[in-house]
Amino acid sequence: MSERITAIAVLRAKAGREEEMRAQARSMIAPSLAEPGCLSYRNYVDPDDPRAWVVLEEWESREAFEAHLASPHLARSLERTAELLDGPPELRVLTGAG
Repeated sequence: MSERITAIAVLRAKAGREEEMRAQARSMIAPSLAEPGCLSYRNYVDPDDPRAWVVLEEWESREAFEAHLASPHLARSLERTAELLDGPPELRVLTGAG
């Protein structure tokens, strides 16, 4: 099994679509936390850019995160979110440094 990972996704809403995008992002919390291997799943608004929504996820393994990326509820969410975003989500995946 691989080591624990942290994923950081930044979603930037189109002007005027912030609340719709945030509601959609919030709808991912419960189903993601219910997935095997999900240790935490939190959302934040960037105080320097209110159109930016940051999702911080912790997973017990790369395999668990990959299963999340392939999940039907994430695919549905990305489909719905596509029209709300000002560009594709940014994703960074980090592993422990020691």
